[in-house]
Amino acid sequence: MTKFWGIGVGPGDSDLLTLKAVQTIRQLDVLYTPQAHRGATSVAETIAKPYLPADLTIKRRHFPMGGDWAIRAHQWQTIAAEIVADVKAGQEVGFLTLGDPSIYSTYSYIVDLLHTQINVVTIAGISAYSQIAASISTPLVLDDELLEIVPATAPLEKIETAIDQNDNVVIMKVATRFTDVYNLLAQRDLLGQATVVTNASMADERIKTMADYHPTDKLPYFTTLILKHTTRGNPQHENSKH
Repeated sequence: MTKFWGIGVGPGDSDLLTLKAVQTIRQLDVLYTPQAHRGATSVAETIAKPYLPADLTIKRRHFPMGGDWAIRAHQWQTIAAEIVADVKAGQEVGFLTLGDPSIYSTYSYIVDLLHTQINVVTIAGISAYSQIAASISTPLVLDDELLEIVPATAPLEKIETAIDQNDNVVIMKVATRFTDVYNLLAQRDLLGQATVVTNASMADERIKTMADYHPTDKLPYFTTLILKHTTRGNPQHENSKH
């Protein structure tokens, strides 16, 4: 029986796809790739390109980002119906998603519409923040430390609470709320302890601390922040948590 495969392609570097992801892609008949903007190149497709079979049917579909929820939901339903039809026609169908499919992924909304109709298999991918921690050789958590992952689009009070109540914080898509997050960290004297990574693992990756920026700077969409209140082996950071 054919299946629908959700495939995490990792943060950007094509070499970071798992063997499972590559093997799955190579057995597909149809592949759906998400587009945030109509006519734009899918980042997920670009990442997976070295592994795409020449005879693979690629269906590039637009997924609205933000805006009216009803419009977004209608598009998800339209694409889900198309996927169901492809699988029931006897085709192995895949869907590419950046990072890991289970972390802030549009794929999750699609899966909710499919579970009762077709067989679904999800292939995990490397998240952006996992790759960032590896690239700077810094653990996300140790011992009894706490870690919270929040999107920059969350209410500002939730971001503030996450900063104040956790040892380590990941803020996804921080560019969408950069000035607000900058000010929260500046008030707590934490700018130097917040690592900001743009285009993680891609050719144009940029790694800086928040202290290297001005609060009004404009950063690319794919920018992630990792805050560590304490840095082991560096006593000057031990008392910086508020």
